Amino acid sequence: PGANNKLVKEAFEKLRPVTVQGGSLRTCVPPTAAKRVQVMLKTDGRPLNANVELWQGPDNTPQKMAVYIEDGDMRPFNCVVETPRSNNAVAIYNTGHLEFPMAAVVEPDAGGAVGEVTKKLATLSKPKTIQGGAIHTYPFSPAVSSVQIMLKTDGRPLNARVELLQGPNNNKQVMEIYTEDGMERPFFAIIETPGTGNVVRVVNTGTVEFPLAVNVEPYLVNPDIEESDGGWDEGPNWDNGGGSLFFGRRSN
Repeated sequence: PGANNKLVKEAFEKLRPVTVQGGSLRTCVPPTAAKRVQVMLKTDGRPLNANVELWQGPDNTPQKMAVYIEDGDMRPFNCVVETPRSNNAVAIYNTGHLEFPMAAVVEPDAGGAVGEVTKKLATLSKPKTIQGGAIHTYPFSPAVSSVQIMLKTDGRPLNARVELLQGPNNNKQVMEIYTEDGMERPFFAIIETPGTGNVVRVVNTGTVEFPLAVNVEPYLVNPDIEESDGGWDEGPNWDNGGGSLFFGRRSN
């Protein structure tokens, strides 16, 4: 976990994050050629409450997320927003109080590194189908420092809630996700899972007519803990995808 947190801090130092004060809104317009952007939010250890939206033209919000994180330094928010076609803007609204500012980075996927990672995750394992109103949980070994998750549909709307639990009903991170078209704009994120007893819970908050496909796999694995934990399967050996600051696979 320490190495991964260091990677996150280095990314913020290199990319010059924007401070979003509590109760304020900041927008970022990515280049027209960018097919997707990486969005990262963090705090100095305080709670993080934010809404992240994709705007495409006037009065059109094809994707939006409501995010809560108990500790925005230990578990920074890290996701991918697909930006097909033009006239896209990413809006970040800090819904917390004035005393809880956060740092935000929106970085275009210029080299296609993130796109390669999302494609590999889709082919890594068979996705789990979660029917509307259903819940599925994914427990992880203490060796797993972070988890990668992808949600998509067959083109229908996507409504879901993703939670990171550490102990009974102890939410460390909650993401409420809406996507107008779950095939054109699937949801992909990296969730930090420091400590033990981590469980990712995925809830399809849509109706029974709107199932979704879920891929959840380990992303960073601590090899020292792995050896003492009975041979955890480390999963895919990602390269750093051409120098992506956020999604390079590294050992702790």
